[in-house]
Amino acid sequence: MLGNGGESPSRYELLSMVKKHSNLIGKTVVDEEDASDVEMDQKFWHDVLDLYFIGGRDSKEQQDDDLLFFVRKMSLHGYGFNDNIEGNSPYFVRRWATKLDDLVGESSMIIDWRRSLYLNLIAHTSYSITVAICSHQSLQNHQSNQGTTLSPIYKIVKTVYASPSRVNFHLDSRKEVETKPAYPDICFAVDDFDSTFDAVVLTDTDHCYCVLLNAVGGAAFPSEIPPQDNADAEETNKAKITLFSGFVSYEMVREAYDAGKSGFGSLLPFGNSAGKTDRIYMKGPGGRGEVEVAVSGVVDQSLDESGPHSPLQISEGGKFRIGAIVRKAASVAQVAAKNAYAVASSTRNADGGMVPLKCCLMSVSLPWEHIAYDLLFKGGVPVNL
Repeated sequence: MLGNGGESPSRYELLSMVKKHSNLIGKTVVDEEDASDVEMDQKFWHDVLDLYFIGGRDSKEQQDDDLLFFVRKMSLHGYGFNDNIEGNSPYFVRRWATKLDDLVGESSMIIDWRRSLYLNLIAHTSYSITVAICSHQSLQNHQSNQGTTLSPIYKIVKTVYASPSRVNFHLDSRKEVETKPAYPDICFAVDDFDSTFDAVVLTDTDHCYCVLLNAVGGAAFPSEIPPQDNADAEETNKAKITLFSGFVSYEMVREAYDAGKSGFGSLLPFGNSAGKTDRIYMKGPGGRGEVEVAVSGVVDQSLDESGPHSPLQISEGGKFRIGAIVRKAASVAQVAAKNAYAVASSTRNADGGMVPLKCCLMSVSLPWEHIAYDLLFKGGVPVNL
């Protein structure tokens, strides 16, 4: 149907076709009058997927691009599936091969080619997550005046990957325990969350915990023509789309942490105290998406005043001090941690005051249709931290 009898369309041209026939994205109720004949034509989507991800695959040597995802037709497999039944998943995976029809074989008849195209577009795009601590006053100033520079107190940028599956972590052992299908949600997980966000500690009631997910390259960013000069190349490299941005105040994180299992599904059978870790979930702005965070109180290190410090103890002090903005020697950081914790503890019992909270982002989840729509149509300036 596409590229017959002539040169195959470029990726840029193919994506333009996809945009033209993507009126159904995001609609919970589909009116057939809103859909073009092409949009309902599975052969069209089969051919686009073939040309885009088989014939047009840019980096065959890159292992990250080896997997292709195929969504089963809803008529054969609805979204109300039982995750615990082996093989009862809304999608299946194959490794890249030179011919699409040979790759899927007889399974071709059960594939929803339209949704499969979108899922692969999402999966083969590159993403980064930014986790930052910002001043609440600074955020308010930025919201009231977009021209105001937003300078985070501390931030970490991490490369993440889109997956139609979700990994559940045991916080007490830091190990992956099981993987389940997440589709129609897409999950961006941080497997090493405990070490990656080791230094993200809210140490002031004015602090806000900020999460930003950007698409930064890959399949959703094809170039029509190669850059002609250095300036164009620089602009091409700056391509970015913000898919998720939101923040919560220290008070909101503290409230969720204190609520424990009664309100937020604590993994522990006893009350919260410094050093205990709870899993909390935060909805995105407008209820869009979900952020999963492991929150723990900073351990009081003033209990051990004598003797040489173990690497673990030094690390704990270092974590807090970095989270408090300044990178200094571990010995200095440990003193700061003791003092801050002492101040927090002295007011905690009296008025529920400040307790330093370490926040380790575990995952961000978004519905695939939201991501696909933004990758195809979202304009404007991306959010930067």
